[in-house]
Order: sequence, then structure tokens, then C-alpha cells
Amino acid sequence: MPEQISKKLGFIGAGQMAEALARGFIDKGVVKADTVHCTDPVPARREVFERFGAKSENSNVDVAKNSEVIFLAVKPQYVATVLKEIKQHLTDQHIVVSIAAGIPLAAMKDSAGDDKRLVRVMPNTPCLVGETASAMCLGGKANDADGDIVKTLFNAVGTIFKVDEKLLSAVTGLSGSGPAYVFVMIEALADGGVRAGLPRDIAQQLAAQTVLGSAKMVLDTGKHPGALKDMVTSPAGTTIAGVHELERCGARAAFINAVLAATTRADELSKL
Repeated sequence: MPEQISKKLGFIGAGQMAEALARGFIDKGVVKADTVHCTDPVPARREVFERFGAKSENSNVDVAKNSEVIFLAVKPQYVATVLKEIKQHLTDQHIVVSIAAGIPLAAMKDSAGDDKRLVRVMPNTPCLVGETASAMCLGGKANDADGDIVKTLFNAVGTIFKVDEKLLSAVTGLSGSGPAYVFVMIEALADGGVRAGLPRDIAQQLAAQTVLGSAKMVLDTGKHPGALKDMVTSPAGTTIAGVHELERCGARAAFINAVLAATTRADELSKL
């Protein structure tokens, strides 16, 4: 069982990512439902939180007053506005966690003040199924103990790594954008199955399960992906023929270039 966090959580913004995090924290027993507070301009989103036991608040300030770990789950352009609104209600006991893409810690500190405990997290959409791959960096007055709290929360819904902020663009390019690359790969594998004669529904299930199982082998065995690939590629067999075709088409370079392109774009957006 994950360690339980005694602090009250608040979500400013109750969209799908916030819901996935809150549900995951509660389902894994890291926090109790009645210690989670939220607010959102859309009543239906607040009602979703209420249905799994969280408390709905009328304003951002109310969330700040009733929480100790505050998640900023709003669109990036609203982060500064929210921080300025709740600034005077933040104490030295608050930890402010932003999951908004592209907003650096320096910008958060400008809006919240130099004395605030700030954490920036880059999650990804598999958070919606409790399997996020994320990274975080600390800013302001945040300390290692604050980082441990955030790590405990996110490890309950996947995995999280602490990195220097300068590496968050690379995290965005790899795990932040990575699900899209994997979805493209699953779709292409399924298309290949259909081209070879399989029914679409079976091809898609086989492709998705193959990716899921292969990823689990990497994580569970700790072996290098290349070593696991070699286990499948028998001499002059079917798999090495397929791998040869992937290499001929530059598949490996395409994935590398996709990560680098997304990283470059993340760097550009963080400087706007």
C-alpha cells in the first residue's frame, strides 16, 4: 500500500487530468476523499468530484484556504491570474503544484511571490488510466520534503522523476508527447494486420496488447530493450525480416527525431 498523505489537497481546475489524479490518489489510498477540494467554472465538473466524495468550493480562494497542497490544473494562460488571485492566502505551509505545460518556475514565482513553495510537474495522458509517466522540478522555497510528498502522490498513479527544470522540455518531448507516437504506432501495426488479412477489431486489440506487454517486459525485467528484441529475433526468421524493414525505412531515426522536434517546440513555447 502507498504511504498515506495527511495533507489536504486542492484542485483549481477540475478537468479530466485533475479528475484522473484525484480519483487515482483516492483509489490508491494515498488521501481520503473528504480531504480533497476542488473548484471549476463549469458546475458539471465540480459535480464529478462531488460524486467520488471530494468537496466542491465556490472559488479559487476557498480552495486555497481549505487545502495545503494546491494543484493548478488550469490552462497555461490562466496560471498567473490564479496565482495572483490566491497569493495573499498562501502560507508557508502551502505547496503549489502546477501541471500546466510551458509555464516555468520563474513565471510562477513572479506571480506567487519569492517565498512560496512551488513545484512544476509534467504528467502525461496515461494519467487517465493510472499509468502516468511524469517528471517534476522544485522552485521557490520548496524543499526535498515537499518533493517527497509530490513523489508519493504521483507514484500512486504511475511514476515520477525529479529533474532539473532545464530538462522538462525533453520530458515533454519524450513522455509528454510520447503517447501520441505510441498511438500512431499501434494504429500502424493494426493497419499492417488488416493489410495481412486480420479483421480490424482483432488487429487493433493484438497491436495494443503487444505494446502493453512489451512495455511491461521492459519495466519488469530491467533488461535493455535491445536485449529483449534479440530474444525475439531468431536467425533468418520472421521477426528479423520485419526489423530489417523498420531499419530500412528509418523507423528508429523517426522516433528520435520526433522526440527532438517536440523538445525544441517545448523550449520555444516556454519562452513566449
